[in-house]
Amino acid sequence: MLRFLLRRTLGALVIILLISAITFFLFFALPSDPARMSCGKNCTADALAVIHKNLGLDQPIPVQYWHYMVGIFAGRDLPVGHCPAPCFGYSFSNQQPVWGTITDRFPTTLSLTLGSAVVFLTVGVGIGMLAAAFRGTWIDKFFSSLSLIGNSLQIYFVGVIALAVFVTKLHWLDNPAYYSLTDNPGKWFTGLLIPWLVLSIIFIANYSRMTRSQMIEQLSEDHVRTARAKGLKGRTVFFRYAWRGALAPIVTIFGIDLGSLFGGAIITEFTFSLHGLGRLAVDSVNQTDLPTLMAVMLVGCTAIVIANILVDAAYAFIDPRVRLA
Repeated sequence: MLRFLLRRTLGALVIILLISAITFFLFFALPSDPARMSCGKNCTADALAVIHKNLGLDQPIPVQYWHYMVGIFAGRDLPVGHCPAPCFGYSFSNQQPVWGTITDRFPTTLSLTLGSAVVFLTVGVGIGMLAAAFRGTWIDKFFSSLSLIGNSLQIYFVGVIALAVFVTKLHWLDNPAYYSLTDNPGKWFTGLLIPWLVLSIIFIANYSRMTRSQMIEQLSEDHVRTARAKGLKGRTVFFRYAWRGALAPIVTIFGIDLGSLFGGAIITEFTFSLHGLGRLAVDSVNQTDLPTLMAVMLVGCTAIVIANILVDAAYAFIDPRVRLA
């Protein structure tokens, strides 16, 4: 098990390094100059040269990348002062420390993604298991029809409808907003409830259909039929034997869907005016803000990679053949 996790961790570090390098070098392929945005309208060549030096843009690109990566772990000295580790530099647009901005925005995105993951895993898997248990009945047909409808919906459409119905028309909930979990758990829950449900709709549809098909397949396996032949109760056979066998593919797909979940969070943040990492990433691209963009990419990539390692560990726990391989 330990060797399995070490291999996954080393592979994850390589992935993070490659993504950081690709993002850094692709940024300089853009035709725009970030120094001109800081220079203002009446920009002279001398003023532009000073800004290039202050931002470190006068050095070769590989040297800039090396200094950037070293600064994350050891800190570095910049013209504006010493930047302690983890140093992601200063924003090109507002000259503020990037790490402070990331720590302010990260809880919003983390709450949004984790909350929606809990919702679609709980509801999607639960609906799929219920449909499989009542296969061929009206319950199965009802949930199968709902999953087809949910799979065809889009976040930006469902989000607007949800706001119009539950906030404007019925007044059941306030406008979505992020509140700190430690300061006000109730406001944190109600403020993110609609974004959680909207972001989860498509995933609920996918996981309910997948769980149903996996459960039906597992219920026809030899070991499940043997358990029934031994006289075990139907509930015991359903949960102890069929459900555990169906979990392995679900956990695998969940690891793949983590990246899609982060992409959906970007659209959700824009739809509900939530200030998270997704919105910060889009703003940094529009403003040609390399330090902010790099920080968002690295933090998001690291979070997804760590989540995938945990998913791999769960998969290895569910299926011992993965550990032996």
